[in-house]
Amino acid sequence: MQIHVVAQGESLWGIAQTYGVPYQGIIEANQLPNPDQLVVGQAIVIPIAGRLHWLAQGENLRQVSERYQVPIQDILEVNQIQSLNNLPKGSKLYIPNHFYRQKPSIDVGAYVDLKITGEDSPQYVNQVGEFLTYLQIFSYELNADGTLTQINDQAIINAAYADRVVPLMVITNLVEGAFDTELVTTVLQNVELQNRLLDEALAIMEEKGYLGLDFDLEYLGAENREAYIELMRRAREKVDERGYFLSSALAPKVEPGMTGVLYEGHDYAAHGEIADFVFLMTYEWGWTGGPPMAVAPINQVRRVIEYAASVMPNDKIMMGIPLYGYDWTLPFVEGETRAKAIDHQEAIRLAASNNAAIEYDESAQSPYFNYIDEAGLEHEVWFEDARSIQAKFDLVKEFGLRGFYYWVLGWEFPQNWLLVDANFNVNKRV
Repeated sequence: MQIHVVAQGESLWGIAQTYGVPYQGIIEANQLPNPDQLVVGQAIVIPIAGRLHWLAQGENLRQVSERYQVPIQDILEVNQIQSLNNLPKGSKLYIPNHFYRQKPSIDVGAYVDLKITGEDSPQYVNQVGEFLTYLQIFSYELNADGTLTQINDQAIINAAYADRVVPLMVITNLVEGAFDTELVTTVLQNVELQNRLLDEALAIMEEKGYLGLDFDLEYLGAENREAYIELMRRAREKVDERGYFLSSALAPKVEPGMTGVLYEGHDYAAHGEIADFVFLMTYEWGWTGGPPMAVAPINQVRRVIEYAASVMPNDKIMMGIPLYGYDWTLPFVEGETRAKAIDHQEAIRLAASNNAAIEYDESAQSPYFNYIDEAGLEHEVWFEDARSIQAKFDLVKEFGLRGFYYWVLGWEFPQNWLLVDANFNVNKRV
């Protein structure tokens, strides 16, 4: 796969001719919502085996060789070039896949929120199951007596098995859609309630066919940090008896002493020691109640990964990736403005229908644009595209992480799955 960014005046037909691929193939690969109305700055994935490189002014084959880690002689032979000298600017060079990339094997996970996707949840798994190792089924909500609120999840568990995806049972401390500190404190500070929770969870797992247990307990505060670690240790003993996986979802910390109820209850080093892997929530810098910015800016994501890698094994780290963006109405007013969540396809449709050019923030490695709606109000949109996803995949490779996961299935982003396939071999563990 190769990523092409649409320039002013370009057409899809012309892009197809440039790369020597069928016009319809680009439409289908990207599921383009606007094939006859491309957006300036729109990133398109070109379905070719390998990639093309156009020689820039002053660039030579030695530099190309170093960039792609391909021997110069191989470039010469594949492109039938007789001499290193005097290649003109703009010369098109073909770099085959087997020369420049060996795909690493990784784990890929995805959360699915049954309250959002409901009865349609299995179809989302069927669509992308070939690219998943784990499916985190969200969620069994904790009660103050240590019991769990039942959910209708058998159909989606069966869908996971059909694609050889490991179903993970997710336990949360949600109360009416919000994480509740008082509730989780009640359970964590009582050993009897902890044991009741684990016994019920394991009984459900055995009955329904879950193969792993994932704790997503948030807003714990410092007072629950040690109790949470003890819960994880008890869970470790019990899941080991049955051969299940154990994981936890952790807030995006960049140093051990971070203050705040969201961060203080999560001990990276301890969870990294106890769990088989951890899901780092590296997203929501840009969020529905905050000012406009990238949801998962790569510079901030990198800080979290660097800290995590300093206190836990890299092969236990699963980096979080959002499948969504946000549309803010301006001006932003703190406490009042609420951004609307949108997916990649909707972002492109918005840009096209409002004749907005897409910009790209190099520091955040994230696309954005502004537009004026029919009521005359200005909007700012930040979302994910092929470039921002590739930047995140490159970070996974750089640190040799176990893999990454998505929050959350149900958002349309066809380019993402093409890039997963182009970059990685996805492990299957069932």
